[in-house]
Amino acid sequence: MSAYRGVKMWPLLLIVGVSGVYCGHSLQYYETAVSAPGHGLPEYTEVGYVDGIQISDYNSDRGRYVPVARWMEKAGPEYWERNTLIGKNNEAVSKHGVRTLMSRFNHTGGVHSVQLMRGCELRDDGSTGGYEQRGYDGGDFLVLDTERWVYVPVVAEAQITAQRWNGPELRVGERYKNYLEIECIEWLKKHIENGREELERRVAPEVKVSAQTSEGATKLHCQVYGFYPHDVDVNWKRNEIDIPSDEAKQVLPNTDGTYQIRVTVEVTPKEGDSYSCHVDHGSLAEPLIVMWDPRKGRSSSTVYIVIGVVAGIAVAAAAVGFILWKRRSERPVYTPTGTSDVSPAASMT
Repeated sequence: MSAYRGVKMWPLLLIVGVSGVYCGHSLQYYETAVSAPGHGLPEYTEVGYVDGIQISDYNSDRGRYVPVARWMEKAGPEYWERNTLIGKNNEAVSKHGVRTLMSRFNHTGGVHSVQLMRGCELRDDGSTGGYEQRGYDGGDFLVLDTERWVYVPVVAEAQITAQRWNGPELRVGERYKNYLEIECIEWLKKHIENGREELERRVAPEVKVSAQTSEGATKLHCQVYGFYPHDVDVNWKRNEIDIPSDEAKQVLPNTDGTYQIRVTVEVTPKEGDSYSCHVDHGSLAEPLIVMWDPRKGRSSSTVYIVIGVVAGIAVAAAAVGFILWKRRSERPVYTPTGTSDVSPAASMT
């Protein structure tokens, strides 16, 4: 049995719950370190995303930052050299962080992971936001409060780090304030300009509704696929009233760069009831409504396909919210310099 089977890892793919259609842009970096490599999983990985599109990649096997999105080549060789140096630093810090937290959690063996998500958002109304979250073995560990710019421990084992980082000598949160509020936004604007053609494209969704009956219960499925950008709002309604879904709404990537989502609800159809799937997306001039007619059958063969109408005026590209994490070694806390959109690490000790 693989030693990795029991490791709790936040996924590197952007799979998030959806609560509405977001309009804006985002720049995010995710770092993951494991206590031992294996099964194709590098000991350290660092990836960057703009609006849910992967733009860059660094891992301990390659030892270099490389572009993933084609338009990121416009950044130039100096950009990749700088980010490679930062990536190497972050790799060393994160490997130390894994050992530190294993000791903190009294873990003497097995495979464990430390993770981080850091990023910023530029919204259509001109407002901005930044965030940083850290975790251990897939669970919350430490969160940056961006109103007070102090770190909040989520578990008891994080209190030592929070006290040290919030202390008058380090003030890590205040140091990262400049990065999240200024530098990250400036780099996001540069990336938007370089990748504008792809980032501001719109692909309308296709929608299928179907039903499946088993042992007296009817499940309604609304499959929405082939859309871009990432953010979408999908809900089932009975007689124009929302039906809660027991399943998490997860947006998944397609191989062609578009996205898909399936929303399922369990219902007990009654005479006179109407059921409809409502889809709202940035490519649509107005929400798309697809009806399910129980009179035409309640099997999975009952399928309707509707292609949405692209809005006449393009809105800004969507951004993704997610949760991932990171860890660091015994080095002086970095004060961002504005030379790179990748931010060096702070000590976890």
